[in-house]
Amino acid sequence: MSLVKKEDERKWINAFAALSGVISGFLAIRLAMQAGEWFDLEVRVPHYIYLSQGAGILAGLGVFGAILGHPSSAGHLREVYGELLKVVWPDRDSVFKLTVGIVVGVAAISGVFVAVDFVFQKGLELVY
Repeated sequence: MSLVKKEDERKWINAFAALSGVISGFLAIRLAMQAGEWFDLEVRVPHYIYLSQGAGILAGLGVFGAILGHPSSAGHLREVYGELLKVVWPDRDSVFKLTVGIVVGVAAISGVFVAVDFVFQKGLELVY
């Protein structure tokens, strides 16, 4: 059973572009604020906080527009979405069985490491 549908393609591509824009805007604001601390721009430039946030918003909108406006990036995202349509997600029962198997396997390997550590610790106590 697939979680995505063919008719939702445009919605997913827009959501990815919007998320990329938000992350880019956030990073631009953080970079501007850090540069403000390094170079004392908050004191030297009036309303520096508003300018840095405006620059972040413009950067986010620019990334959003660049992703959706560039034909090759939009085509690539359509191809990625097409591959996502082919993914078959496991059912609840198989996920539960695999999770239990992984937990048991990790516990067994951890037990082996604890035992080996204990043996080496006792061996070193005999030597020293």
